[in-house]
Amino acid sequence: MSRPTAIILAVVCVGALATSAYAASDQAFLKKALEGDNAEIALGQMAEHKGADQATKDFGQMLVTDHSAHKAKVLAIAKTHGVADTQAMGATGRLEEVKLKLLDGPSFDREFARYMVHDHQKDITEFSTEAHAGDPAIADLARQTLPTLHKHLSAAEALEHKTSA
Repeated sequence: MSRPTAIILAVVCVGALATSAYAASDQAFLKKALEGDNAEIALGQMAEHKGADQATKDFGQMLVTDHSAHKAKVLAIAKTHGVADTQAMGATGRLEEVKLKLLDGPSFDREFARYMVHDHQKDITEFSTEAHAGDPAIADLARQTLPTLHKHLSAAEALEHKTSA
């Protein structure tokens, strides 16, 4: 093999490796986004039924509505990236679901609000990072999602303030 051919082959191989790693990170983000939507929907439904305060119930309904719509958008992109639909939640969502099932009344509302503040702060960080990297369609989805995540964080902070008073 001639030296120029070997150099071209090496560049192509390195490019292919970078592309497959890039795709793996995109797939991981999409899977995590689906699991996050599943958790927000399940916990939102729980808040609608178990919330002591109407503000908790209303926030739960907003989460169900917004994250159901978001999941549909994520699924459309996920399918093109080889990521299958899932009903699973991430580990932290499952743990929170177990914790919330044990609570009632104002203690439920306080824990739900506390978790939602923390969770949406984490989501904003992850979606902000993805908005500046990754596949263009996924980056665009992340940018479009950020205003909703900020809205949810503001609502969760207000709910946390109200329930801790």
